Amino acid sequence: MDRPAEEAVPGIPPEPLLRALVAVSADGLAVLDGQGRFALVNAAAADVLGVPADGLIGHPAPFAVHDADPAAPGDHRRRVVWPTPDGRRRDLEYRLAPLGDGRYAAWFSDVTDGLRQQERLTAITRAAASVADAGSLRTTLDAVATEIVMTANIAAVQILAIDDPRDELRVLGMAGFGDAADFVERLSACRRLGAHVRFMDAIQEREPVVVPNRKPAILADPAWAPLHAIMDYPDWDGFVSTPLIVRGRTIGVINAYYVPGEDPGPHSLAFLQAMADHAAIAIDIAAHLARTRSQAQSDERRRLARDLHDSVVQQLFSMRMQAEALRSQVDSRDADPERIRGRARELAELSGTALADLRGLVFELHPLELAERGLVDAVRAHAASLEARGALVVDVEAPSELAPELAIEVQEDLYRIAQEALHNVVKHARARAVRVRFALVDGALSMDVTDDGCGVDPGARPAPAGRRPRPTLGLVSMRERAERWGGRLVAGPHPDGGWSVRVTLPAAGRVREMTSR
Repeated sequence: MDRPAEEAVPGIPPEPLLRALVAVSADGLAVLDGQGRFALVNAAAADVLGVPADGLIGHPAPFAVHDADPAAPGDHRRRVVWPTPDGRRRDLEYRLAPLGDGRYAAWFSDVTDGLRQQERLTAITRAAASVADAGSLRTTLDAVATEIVMTANIAAVQILAIDDPRDELRVLGMAGFGDAADFVERLSACRRLGAHVRFMDAIQEREPVVVPNRKPAILADPAWAPLHAIMDYPDWDGFVSTPLIVRGRTIGVINAYYVPGEDPGPHSLAFLQAMADHAAIAIDIAAHLARTRSQAQSDERRRLARDLHDSVVQQLFSMRMQAEALRSQVDSRDADPERIRGRARELAELSGTALADLRGLVFELHPLELAERGLVDAVRAHAASLEARGALVVDVEAPSELAPELAIEVQEDLYRIAQEALHNVVKHARARAVRVRFALVDGALSMDVTDDGCGVDPGARPAPAGRRPRPTLGLVSMRERAERWGGRLVAGPHPDGGWSVRVTLPAAGRVREMTSR
């Protein structure tokens, strides 16, 4: 059987016990009158609300007493915002219980820091997902900036990149501002007028710069006049600039503009540092991809130059020799008409072959048919150029409804995969025929390149004993092109003989979403 309340702690009367518990509580405890005003508060309540206890008595409480359920002891937890005298906004969680005489007991706690930390962790997670699933750099960093602004205490954000402090900035991400398309030009005008640009300090010192009450100082400084219109909105006060550092090099900053009354604390600065790390990684990845593409283009030009030398140049040299021989025969007094006709036929054949090779190389350099006729016809044109050279027979199959809305970037990567696969067949597979087959299954696009050759990886070098063969550069390149659009590439022996390369891309809607980022 339960003890009566007065016997709960033997030897201690209930009233002193209750007062002691109220005094030591870290949460706010209060008694509210029937009008919802503070009638009694403990010391923790005054600390939470930022107002002395005697200043609270008789003051309206922020709690909705008229919505409290008298039949529910302890009511349920609710949340309310309390503006402190120094202009801060605190999130309070509270609970009410009727006392039976028209008054209410109130429990409340400051949950601001916990909510902010939860918001920051969510923003960090989403930013990491944006970077991992990155499309265009501007879209990715706009998403990172938006995640930062979605936290409660930051009004606006800019993500700026700079290669050298003497160079112009690039705005790579922005959220919270209105029309700021000419921000960089206006900032340059401010610098020429002598404005002290504090985020340049963050870049040079490689440390966060925290400036309270920054907005009033900017709006009062004539040197900042070109940016007054942009800086006046949204409502903000404090400023923090966090450098973006990757591999020991500062490549930009995140500028955060805090709402009035929200000075950045250690948790907020740590949050900005985490977001700066994500932004720096995104910029570094984009720069690496640009270098990789540039290197790939250089490699492609060198390959085309080699192919040009190995095929067309050699054929032109042979044509010149044939032409000289033909001229000698024509000039000869005992010229044999049949031999002259034979030389002429050989010269015509050489010129036809050279023309076909030259057209093929030009097509590889810039497949105009992609933009003009689409993926399937471009592959058919390339197949025709291979057949014209007598390389092998190429059959291209495709349904009539094949995803015509695919972006040109996706079509080009698929074309390059087909081109590389066919090149490998011609060069290594000892095949007589190859089939290129396009198909749509549940919205997913697949392309198979299957030959009737020797059934080994074209171009693969024998692996040392006990080791698996390393994938060829061509296979790696094809796989990267497929994975760029969320696809998958598989290569291996075909069950019916020969070798097969199969690439599958997700549903067309998903590919369009990736290309639009």
